[in-house]
Amino acid sequence: MEVKLWNDKREREMYENFAELYAIIKATEKLEKAYVRDIISSAEYETECIKHIAHFKTLASTLKDTIPSIERFADTYKMDCPAAINRLVTSGVPATVEHRASVAAAATTSAATVAECTQNFITAMDTLKLNMVATDQVHPVLSDILNSLNKLSFLPPDFTGKVKLKEWMGRLSKMGAADELTEQQSRQLQFDLESSYNSFMAALPNAGT
Repeated sequence: MEVKLWNDKREREMYENFAELYAIIKATEKLEKAYVRDIISSAEYETECIKHIAHFKTLASTLKDTIPSIERFADTYKMDCPAAINRLVTSGVPATVEHRASVAAAATTSAATVAECTQNFITAMDTLKLNMVATDQVHPVLSDILNSLNKLSFLPPDFTGKVKLKEWMGRLSKMGAADELTEQQSRQLQFDLESSYNSFMAALPNAGT
């Protein structure tokens, strides 16, 4: 006899999101242990950790009504991942960023903002991948990217990412809150976000961060 794990599409998506959340928490726990044991470099750790945190934030926001407490979710599925919960829920930034706080205030601000920018880019791209394309869903995440980019003094005013984001926010401001991007607009925005993110990453060495 075949056992159905879900009754409809919505329930199926919920369980798939549960599985994704479970995987992110487990992967983060392994990453934290690898970093503590010096199995991976600080640079590798930070890159991967930023991605995990960004994916987690997007997923946690999507599931906030279903899973109000991540700690309770972890307990329910007997995950035993204290380092991951601390990193994803309590801290929200990689350990490397936290540790740099004691070195130099200016450098820390820059490093934290770079991490913030990266997370915001990934969150925006994840938002589109989850088909969250209404104006009131897209506009805030684009605004977050632009605000974090503006904090970085090494990026010029005509930086391609800033220009493209301002253009998109201008278009969205003319739409109603419930209006949705077309499939073509969504694909173009995804492309613009990815190219802007690549330009942003390429600009980092010049900043000495």
